[in-house]
Amino acid sequence: MDSHTGGCLCGGVRFTARGPLRGVVYCHCSQCRRQTGHYYAATNVSDEELQIEGADRLTWYRASDFARRGFCSTCGSALFWKGDRLAHTSIMAGSFDTPSGLVGEVHIFVADKGDYYELNDGLPQHERSTGSVKVAGD
Repeated sequence: MDSHTGGCLCGGVRFTARGPLRGVVYCHCSQCRRQTGHYYAATNVSDEELQIEGADRLTWYRASDFARRGFCSTCGSALFWKGDRLAHTSIMAGSFDTPSGLVGEVHIFVADKGDYYELNDGLPQHERSTGSVKVAGD
């Protein structure tokens, strides 16, 4: 079984994700851009296959009525996005140790993207979410 590790900038929160990871979804919604200063690049894994060390250093921020965002309370690294009714957790692609083996898959919420960058990588683009990328509330 595949095993992928990663963590925050200070190392206070570490995780292991076992099993297959989804391709990277780039989310350009205003919440993701405001939290990270750019846009989210995230994969996901089944909740059953995610193990977190240092969970006491995680702070969860409820940015909407259907999801919360997890970040390290020491260094501020954005790590997770968790929909309330979903059986998986999104993990920020940049938080994985390398080599991660991750590959870009799709851009979502491109209608909200910042005006200072272009999307020209050839990946599919969606104004909002898609049927294969479940974002509650969409």
